Amino acid sequence: MSNVEILKPLKTWSHLSTRRRKPSEYEIVTTRLHYHDRDPNAPYEQDPNTFMNEWYKKNTYGSPLKHEDWNAFRDPDEVVYRTYNMMQDGQETYVYGLFDQFSKREHDKSLTASWVGTLSLRYAPARYLFHTLQMVSAYLGQFASVSIITVCWFFQMADSLRWLTHTAYRTKELDLAHPEKGFTKNERAFWESEQVWQGYRELMEKVLVTWDWAEAFVALNLVAKPAIEEGILRNLSNSARHNGDELLAMLCDAQMIDASRHRRWSEALVKMALENESNHSVIQGWINKWEPLADKAIDLYCSGMPDVPDAADDAKNASRAFRKSLGF
Repeated sequence: MSNVEILKPLKTWSHLSTRRRKPSEYEIVTTRLHYHDRDPNAPYEQDPNTFMNEWYKKNTYGSPLKHEDWNAFRDPDEVVYRTYNMMQDGQETYVYGLFDQFSKREHDKSLTASWVGTLSLRYAPARYLFHTLQMVSAYLGQFASVSIITVCWFFQMADSLRWLTHTAYRTKELDLAHPEKGFTKNERAFWESEQVWQGYRELMEKVLVTWDWAEAFVALNLVAKPAIEEGILRNLSNSARHNGDELLAMLCDAQMIDASRHRRWSEALVKMALENESNHSVIQGWINKWEPLADKAIDLYCSGMPDVPDAADDAKNASRAFRKSLGF
């Protein structure tokens, strides 16, 4: 008799079988979905020397940030497409409920001329800044080392688009209430030339051309985004409350809920990376490179922020506190 044993077919989701339990919905729809990671020498299964293969080899698989199994990463919130839509449908209902409620009160007509001028300069142009967050997140979603990290980037990208659309919506509302202030007309000029925006513009333009996926992650999620969230969102919220603009304060607070979730998955990824001790110096080097640009951006934006005298120092301290909590 033959001792040859017929091979049994692999079980569905066999790549998750080592956990010896039924995989969760989160694991099934996020792990090992990339089609370009089967051969690091030729990610797109063509000539290894084609441009796209060389790009991935250098900026994804050749990154100095190393880990033996990036697929072991897990988002603490385990967000998937289904739960993201449920969660953010609720958030959008809340935000547009605010818009409707305050519009019925003719809230914008009650704002002082001085504060409306502040919104024209310091708030409406933020849609350009939020678009840079969206673009960098999209790039990183494409070039992240594994799909389970890509998923986090694409949800962060969607959040950045939500921030952008909220800002654009409010800009048009303010234009309708105060047509003499140049809303919907001056934002690009302010973004490109007004001193308050030049630090953030320089910071994000340089992040946008940072091709190594891990350095771009550090530059964006550990340095630039905290500088934006603490320097702009939190300070605008505080200043708005001092100037009778509860709508903007509540909108910024809602956006900070998204920011907190982004920080949680970023913290989990850093913690995983630090399982390789040599990664600490790599990350620290990138932080040292990007932090001065972030500090400059905060200083320029927060200079003259109405009714928030310690805005710049508070924002820089909060940003550093976040990085310190990660071990840097």
